[in-house]
Amino acid sequence: MTTPGRGAAVVTGAAGGLGRAIAAALHADGWRVLLTDVDAGAVATAAAPLGGWSRPLDVRDEAACAAVAAEAAGAPGGLGLWVNNAGILATGPSWTHDAPTRRRLVEVNALGAMNGTHAALAVMRAQAHGHVLNVVSLAGLIAAPGETVYAASKHALLAYSLGTLSDLRMAGVRGVHVSCLCPDGIWTPMLHDKLDDPGALASFTGSLLTPERVAARAVRLARRPRPVVSLPRWRGAQVRLLDAFPRLALALTPVVRAAGRAGQRRQARRARPDASPPRL
Repeated sequence: MTTPGRGAAVVTGAAGGLGRAIAAALHADGWRVLLTDVDAGAVATAAAPLGGWSRPLDVRDEAACAAVAAEAAGAPGGLGLWVNNAGILATGPSWTHDAPTRRRLVEVNALGAMNGTHAALAVMRAQAHGHVLNVVSLAGLIAAPGETVYAASKHALLAYSLGTLSDLRMAGVRGVHVSCLCPDGIWTPMLHDKLDDPGALASFTGSLLTPERVAARAVRLARRPRPVVSLPRWRGAQVRLLDAFPRLALALTPVVRAAGRAGQRRQARRARPDASPPRL
């Protein structure tokens, strides 16, 4: 059941993984959720048990983002929440990514979220309330080896989000919020094929989160906006410390590699208990 007066919530990249979990959690919390994804069939399937409201959306298309925002604004209560979740990952040393790969990472992860934010703010500033929640990642807080271009795109999103929030306050807009959620590695299809990938070691250095745990934190953040939230909190403090001392971070690269290898083996035992541990 939706909560009257709360308005609509838009979630990008909602056909599966974390986006689908966030949409389900918001629906359970009383939001009327518009699920969007580049895969029209998959997002319609994901939306079916949540009220059936979905639209195909390539976040790289600024006009399409604006159309989705306008549709959501027509719901009772207007557009209350926009979650920029859509994202892609490519691993390996930065010099191994060709120009189209680099461009696609930046266009989806950074420019796509900017398009969504811009579309949402056009509505929210006019109605004087609303909340943009950007799913950033711990990679937005530190340069993750093996995920360098991905991390660069997430750094850009973090800077854009915090700067936009400051711009809103400088313009005297108090009822519109921008929050960043920075989770550790999440066991979703984005990592399912990375158990043997040395380029993905950084994502396995902590304890992998479930989409449901991250989605639950997203719902809490939707209720109570904050500029930056890391999950778990201690990991955010850890990576911020390393980011403040880059020479220390470089010196600890062998430790990061060993921790990532151990994490991949541990997750492999959980995900495929009959398989041999990965050889890296």
